Amino acid sequence: MSLNIEAPGEKRFNLLSDRKDYMKDIIHPMKLLSKLTSKGARFSRVKCTTQFIVGASDETDSEIVDYMFGLYHRLNFRRVYFSAYQKGLGHPGIPGESRPMSSPDQPFIREHRLYQADYLIRRYGFGEKDIFFDNGGNLMSDKDPKEVWADRHPEFFPVRINSSDRETLLKVPGIGPDTAERILKTRRERRIANLEDLGIKRKRLEKVRGYVVVE
Repeated sequence: MSLNIEAPGEKRFNLLSDRKDYMKDIIHPMKLLSKLTSKGARFSRVKCTTQFIVGASDETDSEIVDYMFGLYHRLNFRRVYFSAYQKGLGHPGIPGESRPMSSPDQPFIREHRLYQADYLIRRYGFGEKDIFFDNGGNLMSDKDPKEVWADRHPEFFPVRINSSDRETLLKVPGIGPDTAERILKTRRERRIANLEDLGIKRKRLEKVRGYVVVE
C-alpha cells in the first residue's frame, strides 16, 4: 500500500501544489495507514511505502532523512523510495525548474546517495547521528554515507576481521550483510587468513583493506 509524500514537510510540499492540503491529504492518511497496518491490526501483513520526488521542491537531504526516521520508527512504514526530479516535467513555477545543477547527473547522484542512506538505516542499524551532511544539509555527492561515517570515526578502526561482532563488521565500508554473515560463518570453521578468502574483489577489496586488520 503506497501513499507518496513527495516532499518533506508542509512548507516544502506547498511549493509543489496548491490543490492538496498537506495535513488532510498526506499526514492524516499516512497515520491511518500506520494504524491499520500496525502489529495485531487487521491489515498488519500489508506493507506501507511512500516516495519522495527528490529536487522538485527546495528540500535538503537532511530534511528527507529526518522524515525517513519518522516513517520507519514512528509510523512503521516498510520502505521509502526516491525519484530524481527532472527539469521540464513539472510546472515552471516550482523550485525544481529553477534549481541550478552542477551537472546533468546531479539529481540521480543525489537519489543514489539517499538510497544508500536509506539502506544504512534499514539494514545496518544506523541512527540519526550516524548520517552526516555538508554545510548545505545534503549528503556528500563524491562519497557514500557509510564511508563518510567511517572517516568521521577514525577511533573505530581498524576493525578486527577475526574477532569483531556482526554490528561492528557492518560499519566497515565495503562490507554488507552478506559479507558479514560469510565472515562469521567462516570464523566458526577456521581463522580467516586473508580477505581474498571471502570473495571480496577489486575496488571493494581495496576499500575494505583501508579499514580492517586480519590479525
